[in-house]
Amino acid sequence: MSLRLIPRFVRAHYEVHQWKHACAILKSDFTEEWNDMMEVLNQFRLRRSDIVTPGGGLSTISHRLNSAFEQKGWKEKSFEIQLLVDKQVMNSPTHTVDCVKSKVALEIEWSNKDPFFDRDLNNFRLLFDFRAISVGVIITKSDELSEIFKGLGKDSRGKSIWDKYSWTTTWMKKLLPRIEGGSGGGCPTLAFGITKKLYVENE
Repeated sequence: MSLRLIPRFVRAHYEVHQWKHACAILKSDFTEEWNDMMEVLNQFRLRRSDIVTPGGGLSTISHRLNSAFEQKGWKEKSFEIQLLVDKQVMNSPTHTVDCVKSKVALEIEWSNKDPFFDRDLNNFRLLFDFRAISVGVIITKSDELSEIFKGLGKDSRGKSIWDKYSWTTTWMKKLLPRIEGGSGGGCPTLAFGITKKLYVENE
């Protein structure tokens, strides 16, 4: 099973799912990108202080992950796609991908509303069909983190931590049915869910 290609620490601390042999493709054809991902995931810790920080804009957790990938040469990227039909050019715009390196696209979905998964997977499908990417990767929350969030009380503004995240945001259980239902088309996809094993009170 190609999930065994993933280092032991990452397998033990993340919920991992793959489709269409994504691990094997990454490990063999995109070794540098694979090593980047494994190193970032290995070093990441879910700090209590980041969870309880009041919302607004890009979360501290998303920012930390984005920055870690950026330091390894991954870039936020948008793609311009045009279709030529009977000499008529039609634009097919795509959404900006959080992190791209070579032909690997990676999205960090920490606490967006769950329809963002539809956007990401449709983007992966389109970019894969046009050979712009070979693999799509999503990092999100494992469902078990709900236990931690429900026990953290309120943030500095007096708002419930659980209400901030709730089941309406991006969780693994919201992602899996979408992928299994074919939302990503033929794009090989790898999903990592951050689990409570990565949680630290202080760092």
